[in-house]
Amino acid sequence: MLPRFSAILLGFATCVLATSSTCSVDSINAMLAAIEGSPRVLEAHQIASNGTFGQVGDIAYPANATNLPSLCLTWVNVTSSPTSSYTFGLMLPDVWNARFLAVGNSGFSGGVNWQEMGVGARYGFATMSTDTGHNSTGQDMTWALGNPEAKKDWAGRSLHGSTVVAKNIVEGYYAGKTLERSYYSGCSTGGRQGIKSAQEYPEDFDGILAGAPAWWSTRQQLWQLKVGAINLPEDSPGFIPSAMFSAIGDEVLRQCDRSDGIADGIIMDPRKCNLRLEKLLCTPNRTGNSSSCLTKPQLHTLQ
Repeated sequence: MLPRFSAILLGFATCVLATSSTCSVDSINAMLAAIEGSPRVLEAHQIASNGTFGQVGDIAYPANATNLPSLCLTWVNVTSSPTSSYTFGLMLPDVWNARFLAVGNSGFSGGVNWQEMGVGARYGFATMSTDTGHNSTGQDMTWALGNPEAKKDWAGRSLHGSTVVAKNIVEGYYAGKTLERSYYSGCSTGGRQGIKSAQEYPEDFDGILAGAPAWWSTRQQLWQLKVGAINLPEDSPGFIPSAMFSAIGDEVLRQCDRSDGIADGIIMDPRKCNLRLEKLLCTPNRTGNSSSCLTKPQLHTLQ
């Protein structure tokens, strides 16, 4: 969705040419001198046309941004409280469409989404992503234990703060040229970030793409805990080991793949399939607790 969305907007954009002379730590720091939170530029690099960039140690988003246009790339750290801070990355294309685009995160991921930023930059957007204040994979929440300020950053403070600071850089970098429109795009946690922005900071973006928002986090996490507990304890008769997951998936595909009339390994509409999980039940010819079938207690867990 993002490339099509960006391409439509680009058709209405007025391109602005920038020079690389201001792509330095000192120059960008000077643009931030009066901003709250004492933002500090960590690095700034000029990337050549068709360039590639990724950040070592970004475990949430290890994939590089590729086929980049000529641009200035920088990342900035902002202090959010005495015990917390967050970092954001910003791509400033040499040929700018006078638009700003922020992209979201996924799960509990803490990292700068360089790859997704690269998509926007290729369409001429000044593009930003925040690490939400920590470094982790999407399923790791250890960073939140005993750290309420870090949770505030993840919940929305880092996206708003990063957007404010990034816009200041954009306006300074392009020598006072007008920033015409600002947009946001994200899915799952990224969708939640978009809705949070619309509710609490409506001035941040002119348009928001909030895909599959992981909303009402307190209830969602309790639901995930409940679902996870169904397959516990591991020594119970109904426990399904992970080695069985692929066999379950294969059986679901076998029964449902053709429900849309095409056998292509994709279930287009699960509602059209009358799934019979009892097909996985062990019989005298199939041994239980293996990777091929389920015992009656395991089948109950799966149902």
